[in-house]
Amino acid sequence: MTQRTAGIPSTRQLPMRGPCRRGTTTVEQLLVLVTLGILFGLACTSGMPLLQAVAVETASRETVSLFALARDHALATGARTAVRLDERRQRVLVHRGIDTLAVADFVQRGVRLEATRDSMAYGASGLGVGAANLRVILSRGSRADTLTVSRLGRVSSQ
Repeated sequence: MTQRTAGIPSTRQLPMRGPCRRGTTTVEQLLVLVTLGILFGLACTSGMPLLQAVAVETASRETVSLFALARDHALATGARTAVRLDERRQRVLVHRGIDTLAVADFVQRGVRLEATRDSMAYGASGLGVGAANLRVILSRGSRADTLTVSRLGRVSSQ
């Protein structure tokens, strides 16, 4: 006869269990990743117009600020200050003579710059110097903003 300890069952009396399952399987992980990929794709396609609008709005405000800087600088110094619109390099520069005062580069943001003239100058009085109005079109994707600079140098957004 074998001796048994009180309260501890022998190994023959333990219930048989199947293999323990902990964690997830590779198939389950792949399903989660595919679902997340589909949701991310839907979010990106619906969010693109918003990103385009933000990029164009930011570029528009920055361009208006550069025109204001040129006008203020011309008034403060009494010297002609110009805003140059470089369509080839997609940037706007404010300069006085050979000195560059400010630059806005739109290439990194993906914003396209188009203009009816290549520059606009402000005289010592703060009024525009030139013969015609200037129209600047900033666009990205389906979003576009048009700025009009009058002969007198006033900027309006449309």
